[in-house]
Amino acid sequence: MEQPVHPFAELFAQLGLPSDEASIRQFIADHAPLPDAMRLEEAPFWNASQAALLREERIDDADWIETIDQLNLALHASP
Repeated sequence: MEQPVHPFAELFAQLGLPSDEASIRQFIADHAPLPDAMRLEEAPFWNASQAALLREERIDDADWIETIDQLNLALHASP
């Protein structure tokens, strides 16, 4: 069974963050680049529940994993 791919807006809403395109772009601009060795869920700007969601979804290889991977890449990229 093919897993659904969620857009960034849904992931940001799931994380309790503003989910419009401008807010998403600003969030990435404000927080990138993360150090290469830092896992996405270890970033200091997440609260405990946001970090837990990202960690659990990655561990479970849940249907959010593709979108979380995209966010991980965006936040590790140099501007």
